[in-house]
Amino acid sequence: MNSTLAFVFPGQGSQSVGMLTQMSEQSPVVSQMYEKASEVLGYDLWDLITNGPIEELNKTHITQPAMLVAGVAMWRIWKEAGGDIPCIMAGHSLGEYTALVCAEALGFEDAIRLVEVRGRYMQDAVPEGAGAMAAILGLDDASVIQVCEDAAQGEIIAAVNFNSPGQVVIAGNVGAVERATNIAKEAGAKRAVILPVSVPSHCSLMMPVAEKLKEKFRDIAISEPIISVISNVDVTINSNGDEICDALIKQLYSPVRWVETIQKMAADGIENIVECGPGKVLMGLNKRIDRKIKHHSIFDAASLEKTQAVIKS
Repeated sequence: MNSTLAFVFPGQGSQSVGMLTQMSEQSPVVSQMYEKASEVLGYDLWDLITNGPIEELNKTHITQPAMLVAGVAMWRIWKEAGGDIPCIMAGHSLGEYTALVCAEALGFEDAIRLVEVRGRYMQDAVPEGAGAMAAILGLDDASVIQVCEDAAQGEIIAAVNFNSPGQVVIAGNVGAVERATNIAKEAGAKRAVILPVSVPSHCSLMMPVAEKLKEKFRDIAISEPIISVISNVDVTINSNGDEICDALIKQLYSPVRWVETIQKMAADGIENIVECGPGKVLMGLNKRIDRKIKHHSIFDAASLEKTQAVIKS
């Protein structure tokens, strides 16, 4: 185990039609993993990723299993290629489930079932058009929190993703979010833009989802991770199955504390962080959080080979 290496896993927003298709030509692991997931889900997930349409892939209950499989597949390919084993992991929102599968705390098929129903519950919790999320760029955390308080006017709104210094995502009722974007611009934000999502994740509108998902967890066995996983909710490492379950439930209506997560890794002596899965979203955030750490992303054969060479050198 490499004591200076960490792996992180992306969540929703990094999906795209055609993701991992090049990697699937290099390794049978990709098609094997998607085949297993398709058996659980009852439809051909790989065909949807390969051929689209993107509108279907972007549906929350489809995006979540699609991204989880992608992250787990890349992790298994990394290991098969002899890559170093990290001492710590984390995942952004949905990505925490991926991290727990890779850390062998959560079974792959159990995780597929959980995130698929998690996506359905999230979509059903708030009628389409009633909730929204927006990215606020160029304000500090305290200013964004104040913007939310000023915009609420009796509705739900909160700062929910502390992604990097100067980049915070807010979520809540659509009217409150729209008011907040205007207030944020008046307060000096460089940008305040509504995001193209229909589910206001990580705010109190998701509390009914948490209660329903808790019932699904009753039939799921969660083991002690063989690699430490940092929780989104409290930036701690849980080894007990019940604690991990509680953190995943709370995650639905609690902020993603990503800045603190990367800062914890830095404080613990991490020198390399690898984003494992499609896209480079987390690598971009991580660079803005701590430039002293070396940041990498693995999503195809070339990036895999390059990253392994750097970390082994």
